[in-house]
Amino acid sequence: MKDTILKKVDELREQIISDIIEVVRIESVEGEPETGMPFGRGINNCLNKALEIAYKLGFQVKNLDGYAGYAQLGKGDDYIGVIGHLDVVPVGDGWIKPPFSGYIKEGRIYSRGILDNKGPIMSCLYALYACKECQVVFNKPIRIIFGTNEETGMKDIEYYLQNERPPLMGWTPDCKYPVVYGERGRAKLKILGDQAALNEFFNFVTKYFLKSKNTGDRLGIDYFDNEFGKMQIREYGLSMEKDRCVFDFVLSYPASTTVSQIMSQIKSKMPEDLSLVLVHNYDPVKFNKDCFLVRKLKEAYEEVTAFDGTPVTTTGGTYAKSMPNIVPFGPSFPGQKGIGHNPNEWMDIEDIIMNTKIYALSFIKLAGEDCE
Repeated sequence: MKDTILKKVDELREQIISDIIEVVRIESVEGEPETGMPFGRGINNCLNKALEIAYKLGFQVKNLDGYAGYAQLGKGDDYIGVIGHLDVVPVGDGWIKPPFSGYIKEGRIYSRGILDNKGPIMSCLYALYACKECQVVFNKPIRIIFGTNEETGMKDIEYYLQNERPPLMGWTPDCKYPVVYGERGRAKLKILGDQAALNEFFNFVTKYFLKSKNTGDRLGIDYFDNEFGKMQIREYGLSMEKDRCVFDFVLSYPASTTVSQIMSQIKSKMPEDLSLVLVHNYDPVKFNKDCFLVRKLKEAYEEVTAFDGTPVTTTGGTYAKSMPNIVPFGPSFPGQKGIGHNPNEWMDIEDIIMNTKIYALSFIKLAGEDCE
């Protein structure tokens, strides 16, 4: 069955690439909400197109009021779920060609969203389609979920979970390989100082952030553990909020600490005239490296690629922080960094096909009739 599935993916190559290009050509940056379009017309158009393609491929489809949608194979309440997103970050400057042109050069597709995350979630859809065409029998329904608000708040998942059960298990194709068993916590904080405390504000920010390592060593928050590594502070921002100066920053913190512990330590260094505010926080996510889900995804990756599939952790943040029972899995291979969110975002066609094969075998490993 494995060889049959991999061959089927190769046969679908042109169709996979054609449909992915059709989806990436839709500008799906968050816009003004409209009736039935909570994140704007562009994202709504992209969601409708993805569901249209899924319907054409013979899946059951459902649109959850513009917040998300899904394609499903099989019936039942308990399902294997894969979730990716169709919304993209703003394009920015530096593009060689129009950012939503989906143009191909030397076997590589360039477009905003091709890697993050339209190409990978469409690969998952076609992986399931290959299984369907090969008449694979699954012991559970499998659902491909199309998110629409991953980049700007994850309100799509909030709405989804108010209306649908979470998956029994699954993955998000929005990170890297091998399978990621743990994500660091991620918190956004801000320091505020009013006009009477400007000196204290700028002295504190300069000493403890701008002239310090991004590990927070001077603050005493350079926490470390062997699995997740050391604290990282990034995404500095300086602004005005009414009559107060604001310095905001993002913490990518290991599972050996908590956001409460971090805030308490920062406050111990701050002048009394300044205040510290937690904007939002996502706790770390961690799975047992030998659990069924992680083990089977590792097997699928190794069998298709012949690469080492030892599970890893990540400093990034994905839907795994909001959707229960989900691990990050692909699409970037070792050594591929700094592509998403940047100008001339790209994905190699060969990698798209390789992803599709890995995901197809993963479905069989998790829910095939002979799986554990």
